[in-house]
Amino acid sequence: MTEKISILGSTGSIGTQTLEVLREIGGISVEAMSTNTSIELFEKQIREFMPKVVCVMDSEKACELKENIKDLNVRVLTGMEGLVEVATASGTDTVVNSVVGNIGLLPTVEAIKNKKNIALANKETLVTSGELVMNLLKENNVKMYPVDSEHSAIFQSLQGNDGNKIDKIYLTASGGPFRTWEDISSVTLEDALKHPNWSMGKKITIDSATLMNKGLEVIEAKWLFDLDISQIEVVVHPQSIIHSMVGYEDGAVIAQLGVPDMKVPIQYALTYPKRVANSFPKLNFFEMNNLTFEKPRTDMFPCLNLAFKAIEIGGTMPTVLNGANEIAVARFLNREIKFTDIPMLIEKTMSAYTVKYKYSLDDVLKADAWAREYTNSIEVN
Repeated sequence: MTEKISILGSTGSIGTQTLEVLREIGGISVEAMSTNTSIELFEKQIREFMPKVVCVMDSEKACELKENIKDLNVRVLTGMEGLVEVATASGTDTVVNSVVGNIGLLPTVEAIKNKKNIALANKETLVTSGELVMNLLKENNVKMYPVDSEHSAIFQSLQGNDGNKIDKIYLTASGGPFRTWEDISSVTLEDALKHPNWSMGKKITIDSATLMNKGLEVIEAKWLFDLDISQIEVVVHPQSIIHSMVGYEDGAVIAQLGVPDMKVPIQYALTYPKRVANSFPKLNFFEMNNLTFEKPRTDMFPCLNLAFKAIEIGGTMPTVLNGANEIAVARFLNREIKFTDIPMLIEKTMSAYTVKYKYSLDDVLKADAWAREYTNSIEVN
């Protein structure tokens, strides 16, 4: 069980819920934490949890925070160097990586090199550099515990089944806000930000609406659980009660169920292998009228197929998929493009790219930069 943690992205959705977990179960201290720009909330968190070192990615906001907490003995850092220092803070045994985007990759790599276990909510780390990161974990003899509800469900359904052959894993998806729509050509930003079940950050909410979130989870699952891509299937489950399932070669399927809440997966990543009592909401089976399952509508939501295509191509193509998606989503959030332009931009970027199969971390960062620049350059009518 974890005793001391660093939190990358403590003011985001996963970060704030991680702190809720710590308040609930006690016994875990926060040694270091970071935010991007949300210094008002960050200051409150600092005064409550008293970390030794913090990072604000925005340099101007970092100076403002430093002035605000000059009465505390807390070092205030900024930029990527500061984020890496938070991730490698002395005394920490686990790093909760809950930042959004490929910015989470380098701090994760450095944390692993410094023998820190990783509680991972940052999909991009494994999407862009799965092979490199998994090899690093083995070399440094540290563990990676999934925080995403779907991967946590798979992880939990694997417990006690060492040596038993997996036939297939089933990643469940809510289907997003447009699951039953027949025409998504007129989707607005406000429509896309209304997720039916989960409360998440804007970028992840849009990814859920396009089904790219599930595509990224497919790639992540391939690396986390050492699977062939043919062993991963996506199942739309609108109620979000079954968080994912593992099918074994004898035909048995083991599922993990729970209310649509991230706090239990976060807690399990921090307390594994122990389960600790809490007061979080619990399932009431007598209020569950039915659980339904559907095939994903990839004709209307092609991002899922683009993710499968990227990992099947392999090499640095998943990095390009991810970088293109981050820019396409940002352009949609800025009202520069339509919802249906998101997969179009990603596909055009992937088609223009020449894959590199033998690659280093530097190659990954270059591919990511190329994808972002190219996707930004595509003109949309």
